[in-house]
Amino acid sequence: MAKIDLTKYGITGTTEVIYNPSYDELFREETKPGLTGYDKGVVTDMGAVNVMTGVYTGRSPKDKFFVMDDTTRDTIWWTSDEYKNDNKPVTEKTWKALKELAGKELSNKKLYVVDTFCGANENTRLKIRFIMEVAWQAHFVKNMFIRPTDAELEVYGEPDFVVLNASKAKVENYKELGLNSETAVVFNLTEKMQVIINTWYGGEMKKGMFSYMNYLLPLKGIASMHCSANTNEKGETAIFFGLSGTGKTTLSTDPKRQLIGDDEHGWDDDGVFNFEGGCYAKVINLSKENEPDIWNAIRRNALLENVTVDPATGKIDFADKSVTENTRVSYPIYHIENIVKPVSKAPAAKKVIFLSADAFGVLP
Repeated sequence: MAKIDLTKYGITGTTEVIYNPSYDELFREETKPGLTGYDKGVVTDMGAVNVMTGVYTGRSPKDKFFVMDDTTRDTIWWTSDEYKNDNKPVTEKTWKALKELAGKELSNKKLYVVDTFCGANENTRLKIRFIMEVAWQAHFVKNMFIRPTDAELEVYGEPDFVVLNASKAKVENYKELGLNSETAVVFNLTEKMQVIINTWYGGEMKKGMFSYMNYLLPLKGIASMHCSANTNEKGETAIFFGLSGTGKTTLSTDPKRQLIGDDEHGWDDDGVFNFEGGCYAKVINLSKENEPDIWNAIRRNALLENVTVDPATGKIDFADKSVTENTRVSYPIYHIENIVKPVSKAPAAKKVIFLSADAFGVLP
């Protein structure tokens, strides 16, 4: 493909671009000798690599902001005293400073550029470009988003949205910029860009694009849903709504039914379709007996987060929650045997199930 010009994103002096790396390349990069800290991946006895995400072992909604401008002023339900939510505004001036900070952090380095699709339907899918300096973060988005074929990459063109992941930077003047902390997850829907600063957690990239789909699809008359989905040979689709940890991944990964996806879907005139190309499962207290399909999905090319691994043997202690209860694994959807092929979509749902197995027993 033609050389990617990163200067248009404020990134200069790039020493090397690793474009849409293969799984073998990512394995070498994230486990190579000399890596330290949160860059370092550790190979487990199941074949999957484990990484640690630092202070943030989950998303940071208090640090999520949208630029308020002519595009968003009347199209986002902004937080207010009457209705508090995570849609907090920042100025264009703050955005400019954050984009410059992210560009500076990513300049003069070897970078990973991963071009993906978000959305299984060709007529509504988005071309999303991720740019980062950490190998395992490239691995994460390769797992979680739809992977273009070589032929599709040849004609990929310009992306519809760009994510700059500058997890090693910090917003030291955050108070002056009207932010919550040194961490920032900020969207500019006019420039169609997201910057991530000072959090290594992979889920910020995944849920960031879900936020964007939540914004775009309803404007087109399409439902955007936080749910899992499966179907059968008769096309009898079921969707499972629920908060994080209520069982969406576990219940939709049913050996007797075909998995459409485990977390993010759209519903249009043709039916239900997956946004993603992978699954992101909780693994706290995981066992082969209780969740065999997820257990068997944890192999080479899966990516574990924040689990405890014996340094001598590589054995995983799935019961250990000393780092976090939100231990996770991402894997490409084809690690599950019984899935909808070749495209993760199915007819309109016949069953809609609400899950309430959360800490408070409240329906989402």
